[in-house]
Amino acid sequence: MRERNAALFNLRAPRFTVAVAVVLVVLVVVQLLASLMFYRAIDRQTLNDDHARRIAELLVVSDRTYAMSPRRVPEVMTTRYLQADVAPNPNVDPDGRDGDLAGIAQRIVSWEPSLADRSLRLSRVPGTAHRKDLAGSIQLAGGRWLNFRSRDISSMWPVASRAITITMAASLVLLAIGLAALLLLSSPLRRLTAAADQIGRGREILVREEGPRDVRNLSHAMNLMQARISRLLRDQTKSFEAISHDLRTPLARQKIAAELLDDQELAEMILDSVSEMDALLESLQGFLRAQTLQATPEPVELGALIREAVASFGDLATLREQADVMLVTYPEPVALAVKNLVENAIQFGNRAHLEIERNDAQRWAIVIEDEGSGIPPEHFQDILDPFFRLDDARGRDTKGFGLGIPTAHRLMMRFDGSLEFGISDWGGLKAVIYPPRPEADLPDTTTLRTLTIAAR
Repeated sequence: MRERNAALFNLRAPRFTVAVAVVLVVLVVVQLLASLMFYRAIDRQTLNDDHARRIAELLVVSDRTYAMSPRRVPEVMTTRYLQADVAPNPNVDPDGRDGDLAGIAQRIVSWEPSLADRSLRLSRVPGTAHRKDLAGSIQLAGGRWLNFRSRDISSMWPVASRAITITMAASLVLLAIGLAALLLLSSPLRRLTAAADQIGRGREILVREEGPRDVRNLSHAMNLMQARISRLLRDQTKSFEAISHDLRTPLARQKIAAELLDDQELAEMILDSVSEMDALLESLQGFLRAQTLQATPEPVELGALIREAVASFGDLATLREQADVMLVTYPEPVALAVKNLVENAIQFGNRAHLEIERNDAQRWAIVIEDEGSGIPPEHFQDILDPFFRLDDARGRDTKGFGLGIPTAHRLMMRFDGSLEFGISDWGGLKAVIYPPRPEADLPDTTTLRTLTIAAR
């Protein structure tokens, strides 16, 4: 359960950062779209005024040029933006004016009031590159018509285009600054998340109380929490050691008294009870020690480490021979975990078969299989709880206290190793230990006593 909570905590920090980043991006996009709409409205108004001014000047100059030299009107009036020609008939239908064109016509008259009584026709016509041109016709003196064409009425006004470009560039810069600030502000949260994950694994973490006030308060609370937990564990361990010491004295007296009894059956019953109590105290001591054990990573030959750990079991534990595997890990926690799992395999599966193998991720694993009745997969999580026993396979008349697997799991969890379960080819339980890799998991530390995580 604690591993699940740590995993959820790890996921929430990046999700929070992403959510804030998405909100920031949405706000910038909305602001950018609003600016674009604003500049587009300004552009349309300005563009219409520009075309109206151009046409008004064209018509006035055309009248004067036509009065002096009718043939020179097309030559004089045609420019890069305007095309003009004199013809007997207009090129524009008198009913082709829409609302925008009516507004342009009014602006033309406002620029040149002398054109108010002239027959002026305007229309939009297809231009180049899928654009629209403004075409028009106005009657000249003598009944002829001046047909003109103002190019690209749909194009953006250069000033508005530059304003939009500047707005987009500024928005992108502000977005980049905002995302950078968000990453900087969320950095303490990510560090505290990493610290919480390590604390959940039983490590002692020193979190620097730096940064904003809320982060400092949270860091201080985490340090206080660790101090209380550490003190609780120490008190628990000391209390158990005192109880264990006090219990072993009367147990020793019980053993001596049993050996003096004439009733052999009663003596054996008492000795069995004494042995069971000794085994229980030893199991509890190992379980509590797994929560406070300190270790230093060392290079070890994995096969030799395993053989030494299971030497006391004799032929009941066999390791398949293979090439030497050198690994930097924590020897004592790995050896204790292997010993507990092998003892469990022998206790409930008669024999333990060990093998060193490499998984698909190229990580070394220690596989421990037994020949027992096995454990259903739905109970793989349950067997991590102390004192859990299966009613069918492990009745109360079976030796063992349900602490071997939990002890191995605590050791691997504290030192960044892992423990998995499966169905053995021999029919029993298959336990897979992935030894800790401090060179990969904790590159900045050499021991587990203190891991400093700055809350900047």
